[in-house]
Amino acid sequence: MTNRQMASRLCRATLAATVAAAALTAHAAPAAAQDAAADASLTMQEELALMRAQMDAMAQRIATLEAELESAQAVPAAVAAVPPPAPAPAAAPDTQITFKGAPEIKGKGGWSFKPRGRLQYDAGIVEAPNATGRDEGFGNDLRRARLGVSGDMPGGFGYKFEVDVANSDLAVTDALISYEDGDVEISVGQFNNFQGLEELTSSLHTSFIERAAFTDAFGFVRRVGVGVQYSPGDVLIQGGVFSDNMDVLPSDDWSANGRVVYMPKLGDAQLHLGASVHYREYAAGGTVRYRQRPLVSFTSERFINTDRFSASSELGYGAEAAVISGPFHAAVEGRWQNVSRPGMLADPTFFGGYAEVGYYLTGGDTRGYKGGKFDRTKPANPVGEGGMGSVQANLRYDRLDLNDAGILGGTQDGYFFSLVWKPTDYTMLLANYGKLSYGDAFYPAAGGDTSYDVDVFGVRAQIDF
Repeated sequence: MTNRQMASRLCRATLAATVAAAALTAHAAPAAAQDAAADASLTMQEELALMRAQMDAMAQRIATLEAELESAQAVPAAVAAVPPPAPAPAAAPDTQITFKGAPEIKGKGGWSFKPRGRLQYDAGIVEAPNATGRDEGFGNDLRRARLGVSGDMPGGFGYKFEVDVANSDLAVTDALISYEDGDVEISVGQFNNFQGLEELTSSLHTSFIERAAFTDAFGFVRRVGVGVQYSPGDVLIQGGVFSDNMDVLPSDDWSANGRVVYMPKLGDAQLHLGASVHYREYAAGGTVRYRQRPLVSFTSERFINTDRFSASSELGYGAEAAVISGPFHAAVEGRWQNVSRPGMLADPTFFGGYAEVGYYLTGGDTRGYKGGKFDRTKPANPVGEGGMGSVQANLRYDRLDLNDAGILGGTQDGYFFSLVWKPTDYTMLLANYGKLSYGDAFYPAAGGDTSYDVDVFGVRAQIDF
């Protein structure tokens, strides 16, 4: 029962009791008057005056009680009209967890932690002329099986550490500490050097099963060193000094890399223009070898190969360009690798490059781009949310020329087609066909012929977090 209801009932009870008392008084008054008349000889007029006085007193009392009742009923209504105080806002939790393929934990003061990893399974067929005597046919490979962690620390510091356990071989990929202040980022440790668009684009986001032939042929690998990036607006400047990969340390070899990228937005289109330079000095008695597989990694055969020759240093320089406009993208990149040889030997310059175009067959999808390289594609209508994911078709011409200055490493012209299906942001299935035409191939066919074709078909299943 509410306070208002209790007050109303109390007032009504009081009013009823008063009326009853007044009635009894009125009933008893004549008898008292008669006794008074008998005893005191009161006149009739005096008795009526007394009764009127009593009735007036009773009316005044009733009016008073009605006023008190109205006042008692108005108090609860006034109290109810006052809104309750708003609850105090809940304090933000000290720890926040978001999901980006895997849980990312963020704490107070700038701390964050995220597990990361990827699995890539490849399989396919390599068909070469039987007369070459090379191992061909079906092949498969656990291309990458990486596990690691990354995150931030207070003061602008960050970290990243990954190992690759593919085929039971343990190798450190990224192992770095970084510091970021505004537009400047400094990295120390092992990471990918600044050697062009194709090399810096993650293997998770390439449009073909493997990167362009020159990236592997010219020895682009992660190395231990110090790198600096400066990115004011649409410009990206990168540079660093490096020793060698962790697997071969200690080493007397060293290298330096630099790259500049201009990446403006032109309406809805993303433009990319860049150039890079690489210098590497070898210890006394150093040698180099440039070679490459036919597109896929699950074969160990290299039909284009300079074999080892002496070198004191190498100087590479490249140019790159790309555009992304809605479902369409195009990219082109070239790399020239000049090798200084000791003594009076001629210095060869080798070339590698590619040109590609791609188009999304599913509506609303576009190729990702971030920080001077291609990035993750996020399907507009992923599987599990009523869609089928993204489907992308790509064409590429890939050229590698290892013939110069008396070195006959051969030439490789690749004509590739790929179909990429991404059901979700973090899953991918890829099918890739390639025809590779060789000149001056490392392995001769029948009659010593070194000009022939190799056909390759490969598929990949990929997941990352």
